[in-house]
Amino acid sequence: MKIGLQIPDFTWPGGAPKIGPTLATIAKTADDAGFASIGVMDHFFQIERIGPPEHEMLEAYTTLGFLAAHTRRARLMTFVTGVHYRHPGILAKTVTTLDVLSGGRAWLGIGAGWNEQESRGLGVPFPPLKERFEMLEETGEAASSAADGHYAFDDLRHSPAPVQKHLPIMIGGSGEKKTLRLVARFGDACNLWPTPEIPRKLEILRAHCQEAGRDYDTIEKTAMFHFDVGEHGEHVDAIIGRLHWLAGMGIQTVIGGVRGAGNIKPLEIIGERVIPAVANLEPQASPAH
Repeated sequence: MKIGLQIPDFTWPGGAPKIGPTLATIAKTADDAGFASIGVMDHFFQIERIGPPEHEMLEAYTTLGFLAAHTRRARLMTFVTGVHYRHPGILAKTVTTLDVLSGGRAWLGIGAGWNEQESRGLGVPFPPLKERFEMLEETGEAASSAADGHYAFDDLRHSPAPVQKHLPIMIGGSGEKKTLRLVARFGDACNLWPTPEIPRKLEILRAHCQEAGRDYDTIEKTAMFHFDVGEHGEHVDAIIGRLHWLAGMGIQTVIGGVRGAGNIKPLEIIGERVIPAVANLEPQASPAH
């Protein structure tokens, strides 16, 4: 099992002048500790489950470029970009640029989006959900340099081309009829909530893969998580138990925020005690039908 870090909160002591240095230290520590990926939400206002909207929030792709400069090995991605935030041709250019500057570590994380408050607040069009799913489908196709519908591409070129021969795509969400179908079509990873529903969701994904002629095993199964190791690591055993539970349902990678990450010590504890403990943990495959 692989462990990824999400950084959803930038409200740290010292205010704006300290955000850059703190973020750089978090990134370097996580990279050295063995986190497989480091990512940020693609939001412009803080979201309700983390804090009030006026709390500090950084623009995602500027932040990923900063993270690229302070890391050597971790994959870099958003969790995830709302498809309506950026024109897909520009988004493709942004992510290929990140891939070049990071030495081939970029992933494209996309989803249908949901935060109407920040869209309205910033004057970003917020189409109905049906249209956003159509845009999501076309954006996935645009990542493969072919699209037709909401967007027109007269000259979709990537120069410089990404370092990776294939730029991986993670699709966020667990909708059974639309989102998981799109994962089967062009996703390299799905991203699910850590609930007992996971086996059923993966069975549905497998069925979509069969319909699309896609090898189910080529899709990375990931789940969100929350790491609270305790002040001195007293919760580590409980966390490892939860990770075994997720692996037993078919999850290969967990991606989560770390409580107290700005203090650095929790990241070091995860690197010393959690990552090695689950490194050889194999997921249990969902049943085939």
